[in-house]
Amino acid sequence: MSNKTMKTIQAALRVSRKVYLTDHYLRVYLTGDDVYKFENTTIGVNNKILIPPLGATEVHFPEFDYETMQWKPQPEEIRSIVRTYTHRGIDLASNEIWIDFVAHGDEGPASAWAIRAQVGDPLGVLMKDGKLELYAQADHYLLVGDATAIPVLGAILEDLPATARGTCIIEVSGVVDEQHLRTKAAIDFIWLYNLHPQDGSTLAEHVRRLTLPAENRFAYVAAEFNSVKDIRAYLRKDKGWAREELYAYSYWKSGVAEDKSVADRHAESDKS
Repeated sequence: MSNKTMKTIQAALRVSRKVYLTDHYLRVYLTGDDVYKFENTTIGVNNKILIPPLGATEVHFPEFDYETMQWKPQPEEIRSIVRTYTHRGIDLASNEIWIDFVAHGDEGPASAWAIRAQVGDPLGVLMKDGKLELYAQADHYLLVGDATAIPVLGAILEDLPATARGTCIIEVSGVVDEQHLRTKAAIDFIWLYNLHPQDGSTLAEHVRRLTLPAENRFAYVAAEFNSVKDIRAYLRKDKGWAREELYAYSYWKSGVAEDKSVADRHAESDKS
């Protein structure tokens, strides 16, 4: 189904509970009357979260002006901060969806919100309705990401068939942040440790060390801008991977806030 034919889910939800999966990884469960709207969405696909101003008791969704084709401005006292995250799960029986956050202090508004979130706190969620293909079908998989990519890589791993094989390389702060990611596939896991990912990463270096499959393959790469750029260049130019054999997307750019790096990150992802 094309994005262009999908309607957008707009859900006003509230925190029902939260759980630390590791020392620096936090899962926040959300509930509300709109949870059912996510029944037909794909786990692992991006959503937008709307973080209301501190102390706000509800989320005020922006309105779109179809005459000017722009979002209508909102007063600062009700304007939410918008960030991109991953739809990590849904349980209609408990009437919850959940989103995972890297919880490294207050360096970002979403991380800060998740750390201080209490039961009943409001959060807005926007997401395209309908099923999307999260990854291409193949026999061999290369999954690469940093801590921000664990939700989507986890969703892919859970969905892979038992016949699939591959390698998953994930960079986290340390051994305490390794997660047990469930999969039926035959996946070799490589965990890398990096206390200061904003200062650089060895993800690309480790990809270059691998013996990669020659055919029937697919790579999903999600990490910081420079790592994604390096890995894409290596796979496409040095190893001859075709465009359809690779999806590479940068979730963040070192030293630049998410809303300020959108153009650069999207331009780079379009090269996949």
